Amino acid sequence: MKKHFLYAGALLMMLLASCVSQVETTQSGLNPENFRTKVGDAQTDLYVLKNQLGMEVCITNFGGRIVSMMVPDKNGEMRDVVLGFDSIADYIHIPSDFGAAIGRYANRIDHGRLVLDGDTIQLPQNNFGHCLHGGPKGWQYQVYDAKQIDGSTLELTRFSPDGDENFPGNVTAKVIYKLTDDNALNIKYTATTDKKTVINMTNHSYFNLSGNPAKAATDHILYINADYYTPVDSTFMTTGEILPVKDTPMDFTTPKVIGQDINNYDFVQLKNGNGYDHNWVLNTQGNMAQVAARLTSPESGITLYVYTNEPGIQVYTGNFLDGTVKGKKGIVYNQRASVCLETQHYPDSPNKPDWPSVVLEPGKTYKSECVFKFSVEE
Repeated sequence: MKKHFLYAGALLMMLLASCVSQVETTQSGLNPENFRTKVGDAQTDLYVLKNQLGMEVCITNFGGRIVSMMVPDKNGEMRDVVLGFDSIADYIHIPSDFGAAIGRYANRIDHGRLVLDGDTIQLPQNNFGHCLHGGPKGWQYQVYDAKQIDGSTLELTRFSPDGDENFPGNVTAKVIYKLTDDNALNIKYTATTDKKTVINMTNHSYFNLSGNPAKAATDHILYINADYYTPVDSTFMTTGEILPVKDTPMDFTTPKVIGQDINNYDFVQLKNGNGYDHNWVLNTQGNMAQVAARLTSPESGITLYVYTNEPGIQVYTGNFLDGTVKGKKGIVYNQRASVCLETQHYPDSPNKPDWPSVVLEPGKTYKSECVFKFSVEE
């Protein structure tokens, strides 16, 4: 009898452990416990959004990062379509922008300098002499305050004090992620300040719509609703020109495979960008009803539609991934394993007075919106 009790007890413990394991593992295979820690004095966690169609998006408040995004393919199989890591420890020890809510200023500011009301402000120079993505201590490496509104909505708040990475003004920024029942992730950004400053936020998800980031995303088919782009010099800084895409490898007004021209280094812009790492000037003029960009994986059939009220979109094809980083499930991220579609104002706008302004003044509210909507192509 004693043996039966021992056996039954052991079986019960195994069943309980199994149930806990199932509860504590997301559809994408993440263990939320690996995201529950403290960075400085701030608590981090993993937040799970779901919709009625079974789509799942996992987000951590460390950097406001999208960690995984499970989307159905043409056969109904769920695939994780973004790159990332399995734990906060990896995000800390392997600096990256994977999935992050970037601030204060997404993209580059020339030599980290800008002028506001006659005062020259010197920002950190963390990328070829320029300030990239808010500097080395940008918001992607900070902890947002998190509030899960419901099963499909997460609100993140970041207070950035005056002088944060030398940007002026006490800024309060919010990022709201909402997963809708048509398989769209709506991202809304707002920010206010008590002193004139600059704001340019974006999401920096690295997409591989095949669901297999061990393979390059250069087979993906890309459409960009833009007749013009902003060229860059050899330090990835915009030159101040706005040039037509027509009759160049920058033309995606007719959908084409990303890899078709990406290695055409005879075209100086692809040489300067080490591939595609450029801002396109959208034709949409802030109209959220128009498609800004579309990306399709022929393998999975998954198609991503991008909508935004922003004037530009930075397309980056993972040119600097070099096989030294292992992401989720131990997969090595090689060059061009992904495509980033970052909706934003143009790079270095603070130093380009003819471009759409990024200046935020007290009493005004910065507003930006991006929608990533998924469907399948048969």
